[in-house]
Amino acid sequence: MKFDLVVIGGGAAGFFGAIQTAELKPGLKVLILEKSSKLLTKVRISGGGRCNVTHYCFNPFELARHYPRGEKALKALFKSYHARHVVEWFASKGVKLKTETDGRMFPVTDNSQTIIDCFKHEASRLKVRIEVNVGVSHIEVENHTFKIVTQQGEKFDSKKILIAMGGNANLQAYQWIMNLGHSIVKPIASLFTFNDGDKKFSDLMGISVPDAEVKIAGTKFSQRGPVLVTHWGLSGPAIIRLSAWAADYLHRTNYNFNVLLSWIGPVKEEAFRAQLLEHKKIKSKQKVVTNPMFSLPQRLWQRLCELSEIEDSKVWGELPQRNLNRLIEYIIRCPFQIRGKTTFKEEFVTCGGVDLNEINLETMESKIIGNLFFAGEVLNIDGETGGFNFQAAWTTAHVAAKNIAQ
Repeated sequence: MKFDLVVIGGGAAGFFGAIQTAELKPGLKVLILEKSSKLLTKVRISGGGRCNVTHYCFNPFELARHYPRGEKALKALFKSYHARHVVEWFASKGVKLKTETDGRMFPVTDNSQTIIDCFKHEASRLKVRIEVNVGVSHIEVENHTFKIVTQQGEKFDSKKILIAMGGNANLQAYQWIMNLGHSIVKPIASLFTFNDGDKKFSDLMGISVPDAEVKIAGTKFSQRGPVLVTHWGLSGPAIIRLSAWAADYLHRTNYNFNVLLSWIGPVKEEAFRAQLLEHKKIKSKQKVVTNPMFSLPQRLWQRLCELSEIEDSKVWGELPQRNLNRLIEYIIRCPFQIRGKTTFKEEFVTCGGVDLNEINLETMESKIIGNLFFAGEVLNIDGETGGFNFQAAWTTAHVAAKNIAQ
């Protein structure tokens, strides 16, 4: 079975690369091989089943800043293909995208099936062949032709290959790529939530604050944004972004580390203390516990007061300095002992993968073997949550397709 292009991986990058290649050069024989029984799995579950296609950020340099690994490479790649191009491509296929207040972009249908149907329709229209339950065992190169041997014993010949198999936490999954001479940066988890060892807030699960600041104690890692209290610990955009930027460090700590959380965002302690002292004077006869400040949820405020050992009956005017100091600490430096992480299929990505130093980033072609291309999460590229990982998949797949078609 001979093909012009075999795409390994039936996910976002694989489909986009196959479709774009077939569009750019009609008549090419293109095959997608997917090792599992399901196609476009991450597309299906992304954004709670709505598919967070990309992010409303049409400046290539701004866009690249959202990638803990791959920022420099993507700066150059986004110059030729970024979020605006993706929006236009989907529009040309009859799929309109909408932008939410946080910048995430979804199909107007709010249904990931819209994106899946679009890809499957285009693949069918362009006569792209798709095989599921076909995993790659090894690849050999003979007379400028790739010989692909599958785990099922099938053999395919191809002039060119696009590897878009996604990320995998197991290094062994990359063995056949390493056998081709490529190096793999050790794959580790990114985009996860934090498990609180003390569980002192777990009964407040569901409570959130819109603008917190989270710092990893003893490091420069910090993020600002919404934080959600869960029954296992801490979640929300600020936590998940922090997990991406600190992924390597947190892996080295074996996910045992300390977090300091300001429930009210970044503040200067002196000014904050002065504000509380002023409040203490003006609201001297008000009970501390039953009158939350800074728009904090009532139950959260009560817990902060409880941890600060403030009695229910205590009014501001009678609040001892010791308790005021404790309250300040719990509002702007609330300590959490994190003991482990929780990952979700929807949010989880792998950082690590094929070393970018071995890829020609103008073409996405291997520097080691000609006519071998890479796209998507198999590369050592990963972004924050919010559509950035899909955008990297679309961009790298487009650049690869353009050069495969040539």
